Amino acid sequence: MRLDQQLENSLGPRLTRRVKRALGLTRAGLAVERLGQAFWPFVSLVLFLAGLAMLGVQDLLPLSALWAGLGVFALCLLVALGLGLRRFERPKAAEALTRVDADLPGRPLQALNDAPLVGAGDPASESLWLAHRKRMAARLTGIHAVAPLLRLSGRDPYALRLIALTTFGAGVAFGSLERAGTLSPLAATGPEIAAGPIWEGWVQPPAYSGKPTLYLGDLDPEFTVPKGSAVSMRFYGEDGVLRLRQTVSGDDSTAEDLAVMDFPVQQAGEIEVDGPTGRLWDVALQPDRPPVAELVGPMTRAPSGEARQDFHLADDFGVARATLSITRDTESVARRYGFTLDPEPRPAIEVPVILPQTGDRTRIEGQIADNLAEHAFAGLPVHLSLTAWDEAGQASTAALGAAVLPTRKFFDPLAAALIDQRRELLWNRDNAPRTAEVLRAVSVDPSEVFDHMGGYFRLREVIAKIEGRNVRLTDEEVEQIAAELWDIALDLEDGQLKEALARLHRAQERLSQAMRDGATPEEIDRLMQELREATQDYIQQLAEQQGDQGDDTDMPDQGQQNGQQITGDQLQQLMDRIQELMEQGRMAEAQQLMDMLAEMLENMRVTRGEGQGQGQGQGMQGLQDMLRDQQQLNDDTFEDLQDRFGQGQQGLQGENEGQGSPQDQAQGEGEQPGQGDQPSGSLSERQQALRDALRQQRQNIPGGGGGSDESVGGALDRADRAMDEAGEALREGDLSGALDSQAEAMEALREGMRRLGEQQAQNQQNQDGQQGEAGGQSGAEPQGRDPLGRTPGDTGRFGSDEGLYEGEDVYRRAEELLDEIRRRSEDQGRLAEERDYLNRLLEQF
Repeated sequence: MRLDQQLENSLGPRLTRRVKRALGLTRAGLAVERLGQAFWPFVSLVLFLAGLAMLGVQDLLPLSALWAGLGVFALCLLVALGLGLRRFERPKAAEALTRVDADLPGRPLQALNDAPLVGAGDPASESLWLAHRKRMAARLTGIHAVAPLLRLSGRDPYALRLIALTTFGAGVAFGSLERAGTLSPLAATGPEIAAGPIWEGWVQPPAYSGKPTLYLGDLDPEFTVPKGSAVSMRFYGEDGVLRLRQTVSGDDSTAEDLAVMDFPVQQAGEIEVDGPTGRLWDVALQPDRPPVAELVGPMTRAPSGEARQDFHLADDFGVARATLSITRDTESVARRYGFTLDPEPRPAIEVPVILPQTGDRTRIEGQIADNLAEHAFAGLPVHLSLTAWDEAGQASTAALGAAVLPTRKFFDPLAAALIDQRRELLWNRDNAPRTAEVLRAVSVDPSEVFDHMGGYFRLREVIAKIEGRNVRLTDEEVEQIAAELWDIALDLEDGQLKEALARLHRAQERLSQAMRDGATPEEIDRLMQELREATQDYIQQLAEQQGDQGDDTDMPDQGQQNGQQITGDQLQQLMDRIQELMEQGRMAEAQQLMDMLAEMLENMRVTRGEGQGQGQGQGMQGLQDMLRDQQQLNDDTFEDLQDRFGQGQQGLQGENEGQGSPQDQAQGEGEQPGQGDQPSGSLSERQQALRDALRQQRQNIPGGGGGSDESVGGALDRADRAMDEAGEALREGDLSGALDSQAEAMEALREGMRRLGEQQAQNQQNQDGQQGEAGGQSGAEPQGRDPLGRTPGDTGRFGSDEGLYEGEDVYRRAEELLDEIRRRSEDQGRLAEERDYLNRLLEQF
């Protein structure tokens, strides 16, 4: 019985069609596979010859060498064709069946074609054989055609076929069919070929257009190129046979007897090669519109005095450069005081626009930023003019605007007066006598306006320099006096903060520039760290300066703006948000927050005269936050230790139920120092950051710098040492040792919080005793109770002054409660809502 009939009897018509289709496709694939194996040398030779012809290699060879090469190629082609016909063998149906059957489990096609040797007529044997055939037929449901094996590496060890493909690809990409057509004149006589005129030509568009070089022989009779494209023509053969005529360069000309001719495309016109192989092209210019420049919104001022102007540029090929020109608007200046004189002429300010070095320049939106606070135009009305140019030299229509050129604000009255006189002197040097008189008047009593006499003496030297001139000041003298007045005003305004403030402004400006230039995440990290350090240094200097004035000064992480208090934590959160926005590419929002931060820092004054209670309260909050972060780090370390031993939380909890804290459980696993696979880099960095934060926080806590073992400083000393040991253990990969040190650090932090609370309570009692009855409320019984039935506190705090738990071991009890909450949150048998509630408790405490 034939296989087709067996399949129809065993499988049914639908499955039979699938099997036949798979066998047919596999057989066709076998044919392709054998064709490739037999004829790959022939196909490779054909592709190699076609690639050489399109590249024009035949034009470079002597006629004899070309005929010899073609003869060798023809012989090789005949040999390759004969070998291919000899090797090719048409695939049979049985071969396709064998290949498909080998790809199926159990070779079901062979099984269906088999017949039993024994058991014929036996009902049990026939029933068993029928069940076997049904099982084999079921396996045919996944039948599919087998793809041909086209790997030729075994038959072509030297990769000759790849060389042929590369040559053919180069011919397609860089050659032309017309060059391949030059093989046709081989039938002509040798003298005719040698004398035949040949020409070549290329059109090179300008680099800014981004277009490739065009081969003139491949172009249509009408084509379009950008203005400024360069045309290169080459002529070969007898002189005078070919002539070139062109009208695209603006200098219409006809050239004869020239082997080389180059000219630019400056206008629409024609290019014609006149002769036996001549061509004519009608050349049109591709439109190149001038760029567009726009000023977006008004000019704004950064807190440091930096002028900022948003802009928009556009061009069809890309903007090459742009400049913002700033000129003085004399008509809008109020003519009073020193401005009643006519101004001296001054050149316009030319601010180059920083354009992106990479990427698309067809549409650019950005911000021009430059600190012009010391310029003679600062603080005066000005005209703005933004102009852009493209690569072709075309200029945009100037975008015009008006503004008051931003300058730095001076809050010190004498400093502001010096800047006003400086501005009048730069307006017209004939104001010099008036400037000297005003400067003498405002400094008549130096002890009232100068903190130190150095600034007064410098101002007297400036006055003497002005009054000592019997003739008009020179340009150099005006600039020197203006620079000296600026420096004196800065010293009056900033005092000892000058260096810290300058560093802060530099950090802000560098970060703003990085936002505009699209900095890398690594550079953003570095600049944000520089800003944090500069901010901390500035706040510290501000606190020291105000502390020198004799007032009680809180810690330097406090400030005020608009009557509201700003803590150091809020400043840090604001800087963290700026960094997050920059990393997400949301530069506009990051710049807005940067301006807000700069405004805060400029108007910052450290809170004074509030006593020590506020500093202590913030110190307690800081220790609570640090304890929570240390606990989270301890949990993450314990999870890493679990992962190292390959145990899940559920199994570990079942084994260690009731065995104590996670630290004790980790020690029970037998982890020894140095057994870690690798150091926990991220954990160690987090531990070091916590230690650094503790050192900074200790500056905000009275008595936190050090002391006896029973004091706040002694407890924080122990926490610092334990964090150091934990960080070292994490770097060495000793997670078990790190857990022990972290537990010690948390215990020391709890002890420090307890000591600080006792210290606060003692300070409060002392204040109440000093106030006596003058307070009016200290001896009165607080009225009302809170929702928990507790008496509200009379110290202005939320909650109650009553203790929630009495006893000496209050902090040990709190630790036990936290451990119990943590254990229950890890119990996978509890409801999801309950575990979610427990996790929220852990996050809170």
